[in-house]
Amino acid sequence: MVSANKIEILRIAETVAQEKMIDKEIVLAALEEAIVKAAKTSYGEENEVIAEINPENGEILISRKLLVVKEVKNKFLEIDLKSAKKINAAAEIDDELLDPLPPLDFGRVAAQSAKQVITSKVREAERERQYSEYKDRIGEVVNGIVKRSEFGNIILDLGKAEGVIRKDQTIPRENLRNGDRVKAYIYDVRSEIKGPQIFLSRSHPQFMAKLFTQEVPEIYDGIINIKSVARDAGSRAKIAVYTEDGAIDPVGACVGMRGSRVQAVVNELQGEKIDIIKWSPDIANLAISSLSPAEVLKVVMDEDQNKIEVVVSEAHLSLAIGRRGQNVKLATELTGWEIDILTEDEDSAKRQQDFNEKTKNFVDLLDVDETLSQLLVSEGFSSVEEIVEADKDELMSIEGFDEDIVSELIERSEKSIERVEKENIETLKNLNVDESLMNFDFLSKSMLVKLAQNEIKNLDDFAGLTTDDLLGYYEDRHDKNSKVQGILEEFNLTKDEGDQLILEARKIWLDK
Repeated sequence: MVSANKIEILRIAETVAQEKMIDKEIVLAALEEAIVKAAKTSYGEENEVIAEINPENGEILISRKLLVVKEVKNKFLEIDLKSAKKINAAAEIDDELLDPLPPLDFGRVAAQSAKQVITSKVREAERERQYSEYKDRIGEVVNGIVKRSEFGNIILDLGKAEGVIRKDQTIPRENLRNGDRVKAYIYDVRSEIKGPQIFLSRSHPQFMAKLFTQEVPEIYDGIINIKSVARDAGSRAKIAVYTEDGAIDPVGACVGMRGSRVQAVVNELQGEKIDIIKWSPDIANLAISSLSPAEVLKVVMDEDQNKIEVVVSEAHLSLAIGRRGQNVKLATELTGWEIDILTEDEDSAKRQQDFNEKTKNFVDLLDVDETLSQLLVSEGFSSVEEIVEADKDELMSIEGFDEDIVSELIERSEKSIERVEKENIETLKNLNVDESLMNFDFLSKSMLVKLAQNEIKNLDDFAGLTTDDLLGYYEDRHDKNSKVQGILEEFNLTKDEGDQLILEARKIWLDK
């Protein structure tokens, strides 16, 4: 018998189970393992010791497992039939039997060893419980108390576990002190060697969405839907809401009486300015609303590339762009479309430049006069490839075009394409473009030339690019929304096409 009282053992198991919120059976199993470790210290590590605790009365049985054999070769693991019969009269060769061991008194070393086993097992069970509980709570908002700060990361006591708000997930300039009660959004839970890691955020866009769900009953009940959220944490945010119930104003419901509902969210987000926008399935209308308070004069959409050009007056330019490009950036995130802000003069100049460039392109490639080139551009043609691919009837419908002109245009376009292809092949040879890139089937010769002119001459170079490098991107420069030109921007690739090009190149690169 161990030195602890039988009932005391059961009481300890129940207490630990309640404190750590784990099953009593897990604690008893840990105790059994601890007793085995202590018994091996006393009776020898060579023995296969078994310990069992009766969950009803706390009775502890310690025994060693032995295999019944004809000839004993290992006295610690085997027993002859004659000796086995003394323990169990029904014993036969190849049977396994349990040989009861004498009562055990824990010595200091054995007790310390047992304590370590129990502590380790209970901690492991506690971690498993925490992971099982919180892995299904990703996307929830939890309340916690600030426990401590480590290198800018905030550790929250969640009651049953600890969560961490990493520095990049805090609200900028927010000063949380030990003991502060705060809310946070669970965005990830991972099972790691040191235990489950519960990652929390106060800057995540969905944190704001969940706060609105708590404050606005119509959102909680599903009458109003949050369609999209964009945040610049600690500064400004936009949220688009929608309802199919014509009797409800979704924006007004989110604002609340005298702004009470939105103010509750603003207070939790440390004064973050929130624009509540009525969502529309029409992207143009949504873009106009999302750029509020700026007034939009015109919207031009490029559905192939998910781009929107928005024209505003000079007076509303700074409002539309926002401080350091914040307003247009949030509008882009909210709509999922790239938004370019232009003034009326810039829009006019851009369109005139585009028209002139396309006109000159046709004059140079087809050896036709400017008037005919302007007619083609006015009808929506922008390349000789489009002329070759066009239906003859479509070309014949252009005012002043007859069958002879159309046939001549198509013939000249085909020759132009062949000529440019030959020139591109020669240029690629002169630029020493590697075969690995030349054999990449997803790029045209014109694209390869453009890449080579930008020092992208092998597949490894290309695989190291990003979609932004290919298509271009916008960069915040104080109050301007500056465009960084993409290497292949002139080829009008969509974002999906750009992503696919990079993905295919990296597949080949990784398979090498």
